[in-house]
Amino acid sequence: MSGSNHTQRTPTEHQRPGGASIHVVAHRARGLLLRWLPGQLQQLQKLLNQHSFWAHGRSLVELRRMLAGSQAVVSVWDGQQLVGFGRANSDGIYRAVLWDVVVEESYQGQGLGRRLVTALLSSPALAGVERVYLMTTNSSGFYRQLGFQQVSSQQLMLRSQ
Repeated sequence: MSGSNHTQRTPTEHQRPGGASIHVVAHRARGLLLRWLPGQLQQLQKLLNQHSFWAHGRSLVELRRMLAGSQAVVSVWDGQQLVGFGRANSDGIYRAVLWDVVVEESYQGQGLGRRLVTALLSSPALAGVERVYLMTTNSSGFYRQLGFQQVSSQQLMLRSQ
């Protein structure tokens, strides 16, 4: 990606109609460049505010702290525009959890969400982990296509702070 500041590993490319490239970038743990390069964190905040109900209203300080605590971070770029994001945490052997997987609506249906989740699952923090969990309200069909299953023998428990 010539001229791009957010690449921390070699991105994968996807050609869009008209020749424009979309890049999926697997960042180093803690998303350092997303946290500190000018404009990157603001784009993440905008993406989450406009395309997720669960992450709406997160401050830049909170987003910086969230990224610092994430062991896997993946972003999707159309040129210099952030159009997708996801992150994960893991103990590296038994359990991992995917968080905040979002693709801008106008980019959905192009396989970008699949590529984003695949990049998270193949990250060093998650590769080989026994079980990967996620929580979804309205995307269970999408995650089933990626091999996730609903677990009726477990209950989601929540403790609000």
